[in-house]
Amino acid sequence: MSQAELSRITGIRAATINEIYHEMAERISFEHLDKICEALDCSLHNLIEYVPSKRRKTGNNLIVEYHGNRKKKP
Repeated sequence: MSQAELSRITGIRAATINEIYHEMAERISFEHLDKICEALDCSLHNLIEYVPSKRRKTGNNLIVEYHGNRKKKP
């Protein structure tokens, strides 16, 4: 299925489909995931793979935002 056809079937903008396809999307809505799974007749685990970040962002490495500036937690 082409990106254009998936866009027509789901109603998701072609540019958004393209960003998802090329792994450039920073966020994907649950609604979009639901529509894509329905159109492709697949499950969520067929679309998404979790790849851990090399840089930890939790626990002692937690990044907290103060007034829009990212700083390591004191």
